[in-house]
This record gives sequence, C-alpha cells and structure tokens, in this order.
Amino acid sequence: MERAGLRRAQEARLPLYERTRRFRSYSSWLVPGLIQTPGYTEAVLRAVQRRRVPIDDVADAVAVRMDRQRVLYEGQRRFAFLVEESVLRNGHGDEDTQAEQLERLRLLADGELPHVSLGVVPSRLGRSRMPVEGFWIYDKAQVNVELVSGYLTLTQPSEVGAYADTFASLADMAAYGENARRLITTAINSLG
Repeated sequence: MERAGLRRAQEARLPLYERTRRFRSYSSWLVPGLIQTPGYTEAVLRAVQRRRVPIDDVADAVAVRMDRQRVLYEGQRRFAFLVEESVLRNGHGDEDTQAEQLERLRLLADGELPHVSLGVVPSRLGRSRMPVEGFWIYDKAQVNVELVSGYLTLTQPSEVGAYADTFASLADMAAYGENARRLITTAINSLG
C-alpha cells in the first residue's frame, strides 16, 4: 500500500470514510488521524516515511489527511474516539506540535463537536482491561487493526463483534468531558 508513497495510502481510505456513518476508534499509541493537527500528522507520517517508505511525499500525504477530516463536519456521522492516557504524553514532533495537538483534544473533550466524543482511558493499577492494538470500527461492517507493518481488515461479523465488545469495555473505563479535560490539561502543563 505504501510502495507508491504515503499520499496514495491516505487517498485509498477516503471512500471508506465517506460511506461510514458511525466511526469508533481506539488508540494506545497515537492520536487518531481524523483528529490530528497538521503538525502532529506531519511528525507521525515523517516517522513512518523514514522507517519504511522510500518516496518522500509527506507534505502531500498530510494535505490529503487534513482534507479527509472534512468527514467530521459533513453529513450525519457520529464519532467515538478513545485514547489511552499515555497517548497524551507520547509526543510526536516538538513541544509546540504536542501542545497544539493536546489543545485540539481539549476542545473535543469540551464538546466542540457535539457528534464527536473523546474518551481518555486513565493509566492506573488494577485495570479490568489492558491496552490493546489500535483499531477502527466502521459502522458494523469492518474493523481495521493498525499493525507495525500495515493494516489488517476484518469483516467477519464475529470478529467485528469482538472489537465492538472491546471498544465498549474500554469506553466504560474512559474519562469524558471535564474528567478527560483534566487529564489533557495535566499533559499540557507537563510540557513546560
């Protein structure tokens, strides 16, 4: 998928995003792409490009990902994002990049977009569910699991259901609204 560059990999996702009405995303290691800022996206994609993509089209890939974020504002879509608290501190880019990204998350936690929920799963001992690999659920039809080497696409109803159950379990543990905002603010304050 990335052999021809990161731009094409970003463009390939657009039809799926345009036909999906209910998005559920869980990440244990970075901010999900639909709610990334341009600087954060550039840092993430630059790291991917350096590691495994011989073509440097990061600027074009960032532009495509930013354009794809329009699905947040179009149509009757609903979005539920869950991130582990550690994501708030797994900085990509420099301090300004991370601060801008955390401020974006704080606005989402404040309800900037009423059809978007943001939950932060707090780091704590005695969790009933440990962090898992990052994944996206598109309606009830498909799950994409983010792996080191690419994406795994699952469409079997039992597998989609297993990820939906995992998402629900993690969502029950998450902090929302003011509690999520507090965790995000603590991460911003720790930047210096």
